[in-house]
Amino acid sequence: MPATLDEKTNKVFEEIKTLSFLQTASLVKAFEEEFGLTAAAPAAMMVAAPAGGGGAAAEEEEKEFSVVLADAGANKINVLKEVRAITGLGLKEAKDLVDGAPKEVKGGLKKEEAEKLKAQLEAAGAKVDLK
Repeated sequence: MPATLDEKTNKVFEEIKTLSFLQTASLVKAFEEEFGLTAAAPAAMMVAAPAGGGGAAAEEEEKEFSVVLADAGANKINVLKEVRAITGLGLKEAKDLVDGAPKEVKGGLKKEEAEKLKAQLEAAGAKVDLK
């Protein structure tokens, strides 16, 4: 948890922790658009400061992963929808990414987040690699 939060901020923080990945991604995008922010700097700080644990666990969390679409599979439309939801790309850009597989869908992720995205894409019918 961040260093010191007042009661109101802590309440908002606790509520955000209950959101799904897609809801959180939408919220981040809304903040970026509304306030002209970028999530790159805070994400870099989170990677630099691992959340508890030590030894091998901390090293594993510090490592960045990329989700790579190896093949869209037979159900390309569902994969396309997931890619759009994950990346926020427009229809054409997402279609180009899916058609151009193997391609990176998203990079610089923690292992847990990368595995979650991999599971989403595989559930839609894609073949996915983590690198």
